[in-house]
Amino acid sequence: MGAIWRHPRKPVARGVPVIERRPTFAPFANPDFRLLWTATVISQLGGLIQTVGAGWLMTSLTSSHQLIALVQASNTLPIMVLSLIAGALADNFPRRIILIWAQVFLFTASVALSVVAFWGTMTPWLLLSFTFLIGCGTALYNPSWQASMGDIVEREDLPQAVSLNSMGFNMMRSVGPAIGGAVVAAFGAAAAFALNAASYLPLLGALMRWRPAYPERRLPRESLRAALSSGLRYVAMSPNLMRAMARAGLFGFGACAVLALLPMVARDLLHGTALTYGITLGAFGLGAIGGVMLNGPLRARLRNESIVRGGCLVFALGLVALGLSRSLWLTAPALLICGGAWVMALSLFNVTVQLSSPRWVVGRALSFYQTAAFGGMTVGAWVWGAVADAGGVSLALYIAAGALVLAALSGLWLAVGEFGGLSLDPVGPFNAPPLRLDLRGRSGPIMVMIDYRIAEEDVTEFLAVMQERRRIRRRDGARAWALLRDLEDPDIWVESYHVATWVEYIRHIERRTKADLANLERLHGLHRGPGKPVVHRMIERHSIPQPGEMVLKPGPDLP
Repeated sequence: MGAIWRHPRKPVARGVPVIERRPTFAPFANPDFRLLWTATVISQLGGLIQTVGAGWLMTSLTSSHQLIALVQASNTLPIMVLSLIAGALADNFPRRIILIWAQVFLFTASVALSVVAFWGTMTPWLLLSFTFLIGCGTALYNPSWQASMGDIVEREDLPQAVSLNSMGFNMMRSVGPAIGGAVVAAFGAAAAFALNAASYLPLLGALMRWRPAYPERRLPRESLRAALSSGLRYVAMSPNLMRAMARAGLFGFGACAVLALLPMVARDLLHGTALTYGITLGAFGLGAIGGVMLNGPLRARLRNESIVRGGCLVFALGLVALGLSRSLWLTAPALLICGGAWVMALSLFNVTVQLSSPRWVVGRALSFYQTAAFGGMTVGAWVWGAVADAGGVSLALYIAAGALVLAALSGLWLAVGEFGGLSLDPVGPFNAPPLRLDLRGRSGPIMVMIDYRIAEEDVTEFLAVMQERRRIRRRDGARAWALLRDLEDPDIWVESYHVATWVEYIRHIERRTKADLANLERLHGLHRGPGKPVVHRMIERHSIPQPGEMVLKPGPDLP
């Protein structure tokens, strides 16, 4: 199971790389992955039963299409708002601890929801408040859980691990809603909420048993503000990430119409019961399982952008069929293709973000991705609910289909890139040079200057390489980057930039990845001076230092 498998060399689209990939089920060879995956699937089953209970309970509490659609929005809004903070926490604290506390919070909120429902005192806005709290717990949990995939499995198994997570969720989606519908029909929504609360306990036990080997932390943690700033800067300076997140937001905006409007499809278009609603959700989940199984073969034959465009267009066709259908036998196949397109697109976005981000920032990158995707879903749920109130459920589904066609066309400008070609592993710990000043970790600001001697015939190439160098420097935390040229000796070029403190300088250097070394080697290859380019590290003052500042000390420095 663990052996590398190479896809047979069959004719593929021109320019599509032959992808070497692992078997779909390879991550199951890892016992930690098996344990956590199984416990997660049980928890997801409970969550889906709770979703059916909340959605159907709201249809009995109000006739407003918009309030019913807001059940979906109240789950996704916290993920949009809180994911950024959760991502910063995931990169600065042990992820296992965050996961455990998030599960404790979710368990407590679910118990409270079931108690209120058993008392019979539920109101529409109280139900939305509880689903919002559960969404808050999910927002805290998701970035740490997604980022933990790289702590559990090897990098080459990461796409398969993400796909298996999707498959597990959608396996439960294929049966969980039907079970939830049966539970709600037989025992009421309160029983569904109680089952969800119980489903958190196996995952809590699995997380407490898991003992990941986190790398030793050599530097102090970033403050929340600094962590958010550095994460935002990295994402903003990474074109692959920006395109993937933009497309995820556009896809989520249109595709969320299914989950937001499905209770009304079951009630108003199919004239069904809670069980009908559960069956329709199950059909969506069953289609998603098919999408997981198609992921590997499609990625081996098609570009990522082709898969995303195809997913958008297939989903749009499914929405049109949903709007036209008045029979469960026609609605179920439409939901099958929607489910397949849903998981193919979203899992591809997820893998793109994970494989385009080094480990130091992967939690924040995933949180920005989730903010984009769930932000699109939140806005979409509100919009499609409002359209359904004004013009009917079918009209809302047709307009959402049009939005997905536009999302497919946006690939002409925001094409999702390929992944897996660059190594984003860190170069290694930075061995600080011996310093003669009595420097502390918080001392600064630090100015760095690097001298290059470049022959005139190499200037054009040097500037092109330095353009990429500027992006890498700024992405990893450099400020006030500048390139200088000596007026008296034009062969001398100086790269300069600032960092806030000495610790931030070490952090900046340790963020270098193996993929960045190619740029550095090209610069060194263009340098014509004796030895390597000379690096000057200076502490900066804009006024005359006071006596006692910048004191000499013998020996190397590290705080």
